[in-house]
Amino acid sequence: MAAVDKTEEEVRKLSTELRYFEQTADALQQRVGMLNAALTDLSYANETLENVEKEKENAEMLVPIGGGNYISVKLANLEKVIVSMGAGVSMEKSLPEAKTIVKTRIEDLQKTQVSAQQQLVQIAERINQDRNRLETLVAGLREGQQ
Repeated sequence: MAAVDKTEEEVRKLSTELRYFEQTADALQQRVGMLNAALTDLSYANETLENVEKEKENAEMLVPIGGGNYISVKLANLEKVIVSMGAGVSMEKSLPEAKTIVKTRIEDLQKTQVSAQQQLVQIAERINQDRNRLETLVAGLREGQQ
């Protein structure tokens, strides 16, 4: 009977652990989704800066405004770009500086994304291990009841 109690305790422990890992996996999936959205946004910014650099002053250009929408603008000043520094703070930077900042942010986000995806893979493997162990234990308990 003690073996059954020990097995039931392990089932409870594994069930709790499994719920925790599933919640962690959900949170990581949301994080990866947010990172993908941020990378897409920064890629648009990088592409726009690359295209602006090729243009002349007063040239007309289509600028992405989000959601697959664009606005036609005339470039008044190619020397300065307003760059978000975070926390609602923006600063005026030169075009080369702005490009460097955006590229650095893209690289940093890509590293973070890779790390989050690796964590997600590890959690998924652990979830599978726990599920398999749980199924084995439950099957053993059922056999013991018959």
